[in-house]
Amino acid sequence: MEQSNPIWVKVVSVNISEKKGTTKHAVESIQLNSLGVKGDVHAGAWHRQVSMLGVESIDKFTKASGLPVKYGDFAENITTQGFELFKTKPGDRFIGAGIELEVTQIGKSCHGNGCVIYRQVGNCVMPKEGIFARVIKGGALKAGDELSFYPKVYRVKVITLSDRASRGEYNDRSGPEVAKLTGEFFNSIAWQYELDSEIIPDDAKLLENRLVEAQNAKYDLVVTTGGTGIGPRDVTPEVVRRLLDKEIPGIMEYIRLKYGTEKPNALLSRGVAGLMGTTFVYTLPGSVKAVREYMAEIVKVQKHLFLMLMGIDSH
Repeated sequence: MEQSNPIWVKVVSVNISEKKGTTKHAVESIQLNSLGVKGDVHAGAWHRQVSMLGVESIDKFTKASGLPVKYGDFAENITTQGFELFKTKPGDRFIGAGIELEVTQIGKSCHGNGCVIYRQVGNCVMPKEGIFARVIKGGALKAGDELSFYPKVYRVKVITLSDRASRGEYNDRSGPEVAKLTGEFFNSIAWQYELDSEIIPDDAKLLENRLVEAQNAKYDLVVTTGGTGIGPRDVTPEVVRRLLDKEIPGIMEYIRLKYGTEKPNALLSRGVAGLMGTTFVYTLPGSVKAVREYMAEIVKVQKHLFLMLMGIDSH
């Protein structure tokens, strides 16, 4: 992982608690392992192993409430300074001091009277601006250590399959439309992404090679357009289906039924969707109109699918 201008946060306190519903107390150091913070009540085989809160959020709370607080009073395991943690997103990572943490959740449900701070002032900052992470690489962490923030950048590939467009006989319009709508989706949820596109002929072996390359390169999402009909050169579904580890049939079935009710020709698309390793793959028809219809439904579930793949329950 590399970034030109890394954001560094300083660990100002590390804290643990042995009982639920209590504040945490500062300790000299904590030991992070596959379950979270050793000795902490919230450690376990789940996605909220480690809680983090920034001094920036604590300062806002104390200024508004007038209540003096100590590090750990909001039940955070790690108190940091230098970056507003609530601006992170699931998949982002903090790396340093020999450890690695992956952000899994921003905020949480408020416990109300079950929270010590809430009982005192009727408000708490942790549900709004605290974050949670799981341990990717364990080790010791103490006050004074520094962690570098690495945002998750989703990698997207758009592949247009068209003999004629690949020969330059007409301009591809469906691929750019997929790229546009994909960008709008990521921008709407403020997730970073990078996207590349290419046009290839309706060639089964060439498509297979591109898909295998995308999987090996750890692309998060591949969207193809074209080759989903029943013509002699329409081979996209066959190629994709045999590479999938898990098919997600419902989304394509729903789209065909939704639009095919009024326009029966929509029922003729043989598009498939699924997971190829950790890469989501969708095969869309080649028309711009169909791309808009399919993408309108796909983006409704894609954030949830990304979180599911990370093992995060976002219900």
